[in-house]
Amino acid sequence: MQERERRGSSDARRLRREGLVPGVLYGRGKKPHAICVAERDLRHVLTGEHGLHAILDVVLAGQKTTHASILKDYQVDPLRERIAHIDLQEVRLDQPIHATVVVELVGEAPATKAGGVLSQVTREVNVEALPMEVPDRLELDVSAMEIGDTLRLSDLAAPDGVTLLDDPETVLATATMPTRVVEPEEELAEEEEGAEVPTEEMPEGGAEAPAEPDAAAAGGEGTVAG
Repeated sequence: MQERERRGSSDARRLRREGLVPGVLYGRGKKPHAICVAERDLRHVLTGEHGLHAILDVVLAGQKTTHASILKDYQVDPLRERIAHIDLQEVRLDQPIHATVVVELVGEAPATKAGGVLSQVTREVNVEALPMEVPDRLELDVSAMEIGDTLRLSDLAAPDGVTLLDDPETVLATATMPTRVVEPEEELAEEEEGAEVPTEEMPEGGAEAPAEPDAAAAGGEGTVAG
């Protein structure tokens, strides 16, 4: 790992083209160092046994001092899917730090066998521990969960030396019945079979219309006066 002499977006792009990841090393009350590290080496460390919680032994070029550091933050290039920038925080191995740890559900819940739905509500929790004792993950046993059960942070077992910092009532997992979707009733397209169509009634007191009168006038044949 080496320090960067220059900063700026143009220099950062140049470093990435050369296979290096730009970053910043924050010391304990010291001035931050602009650094860069080989992307291949960084990926190898962060995908190892301890993942993102690995302790990085940072040795700056030209120095003999080792800076024990943790990954404070990082950015990923969404197009290339590569780490684009890192922030490292120098730590003392004999002083506890705060970290975020993933919660992993283990075991098979009886609720799922009964047709229920097991849901993980909270996936990460905050802990305090010495840098070398921060766990990679915390396991939550769900093998006794029945439908209607809820597991909270107070049900999560933390290793010795690890303190859970969040509210003990924080919900981690629930087991519920699946939501029933009721389809609306289909409307009938036709009238019910067998229903009689009512007929129109004649108005009260009505009669059939009279026949048309004969075209010939009444009184027989006509005569001419003399």
